[in-house]
Amino acid sequence: MARRGGHRRGDRRYGLVVALIAAVAFVATLNLPVGSGVAAEGEGTAAAGPAGAPARFGCDVAAITDGDTLRCADGTRVRLHALAARERDETCSPGHPCPEASGAAATAALRRLAGGQAISCERTGRSYDRITAVCWTPAGEEINCAMLRSGTVVVWDRYNRQRPLCQGAAAVS
Repeated sequence: MARRGGHRRGDRRYGLVVALIAAVAFVATLNLPVGSGVAAEGEGTAAAGPAGAPARFGCDVAAITDGDTLRCADGTRVRLHALAARERDETCSPGHPCPEASGAAATAALRRLAGGQAISCERTGRSYDRITAVCWTPAGEEINCAMLRSGTVVVWDRYNRQRPLCQGAAAVS
């Protein structure tokens, strides 16, 4: 039965539900990376991240997640830019470069380089809920490049072309 203004109660509820769904969909799209539809390392801009976040940041390494990801004491998750390591279960994600070395070997190499260190990083983008970055040890050694030299990871050419690794270091094949 029609009410004043010609609207039925069900029409208003339907309108509210549609508006709520649209708002949720809009917010969800804000969290998706730009590009192919697959959240991959480095998608977005070099200054990706929260508004006003610096391109360079410090990280007190609290944990090594795997051969290309670490966690800072403040909770920030950092994925090493332009590198691919095997996952903890020793698999490689579809469409990602896949090194011959084990994931355990890559994790151990990253732990030796960065575990418990106060490192510095340069943000290059985002990957899922992680910041992608090039990072350096307190002694100034580029961690991404050192991981590549260790042979436990491989370079991801697509992202290395956007921001090359090993700047100022000997070429890595």
